Amino acid sequence: MLLRRSPRSSGPPRGRRRLWPPLFAALGLLLTMVFTGSTAGAEPRSPQPGAQKADVVRVAEFLAECPYSHRLPDDPIVFPNLPGASHMHSFFGSHATNAHTTVNDLLGAASTCSPSTDTSSYWVPTLYANDQAVEPTGTTFYYLGEGVRDDIIRQIKPLPQGLRIVAGNAKATGTNDPTSIARWSCLHHGEVNPSKDFVNCPPGSMLESYLDFPQCWNGRDLDSADHKSHMSYPVNGACPPSHPVPVPKLRQVLRYPVSGNPAAFRLASGPGYTMHGDFFNAWPAAEMQRRVTTCINAIVKCGADGTPS
Repeated sequence: MLLRRSPRSSGPPRGRRRLWPPLFAALGLLLTMVFTGSTAGAEPRSPQPGAQKADVVRVAEFLAECPYSHRLPDDPIVFPNLPGASHMHSFFGSHATNAHTTVNDLLGAASTCSPSTDTSSYWVPTLYANDQAVEPTGTTFYYLGEGVRDDIIRQIKPLPQGLRIVAGNAKATGTNDPTSIARWSCLHHGEVNPSKDFVNCPPGSMLESYLDFPQCWNGRDLDSADHKSHMSYPVNGACPPSHPVPVPKLRQVLRYPVSGNPAAFRLASGPGYTMHGDFFNAWPAAEMQRRVTTCINAIVKCGADGTPS
């Protein structure tokens, strides 16, 4: 006996027909997710303002590249007007520096610095390798806002013209002497731990010296009897009441083309822990002010030309 199908029952059964619309809807949603990157029930992602700001590196900095200029046993800060009274020094920046140098001698004098507007003088005890004088081939002097809180950075004042500072101690007695503050390291070889004394750098590397100058000034004196007391290092991110004026931190970075056994090295002042630096400021006042405002106070990284880099 043949059964006659009802016209309403032609095609797929009713329950199966109802599956197609949801399936098409699901497929459409999937394609939307693939091409728009959105997820079901969520808005498309967009960068968060806070995340964007976190990616920006904020560095308060300008710098001068000041190659080696000349060598003399003079020191116009510690032994003014006494030529030959000091151990041998390597001078960077101004060509004019000698035992008799004053700030007026430096202003406008020829300089090795880039920018040439920096006619300041920088000097350190000469380095010897196997008793042969070696001069650094990398000589960068950074002016930084770091070391104090951001609100203090915005209050930093220009270094006064004629300011003289000595950092470190030529008479330090050892690596445990707190007055020894320079650090020696190896270029591109972080596996060699920094030290107050010379380190053994792998062949092909370079011996580096880092030295930070104090960044708090007493607001009165351009020098002092020990060439240090008019300046101070910050305390807990701020300048102490005795030295209330924050100024840029000078960081001296020197790279010497030597490596290997540190027993071959000495400074004119003695072992590596006697490393020290002298700074005689002869930046034009207006140029120093511009760079402090544009780069330091604004917490912006600037190049040698004093513009954001």
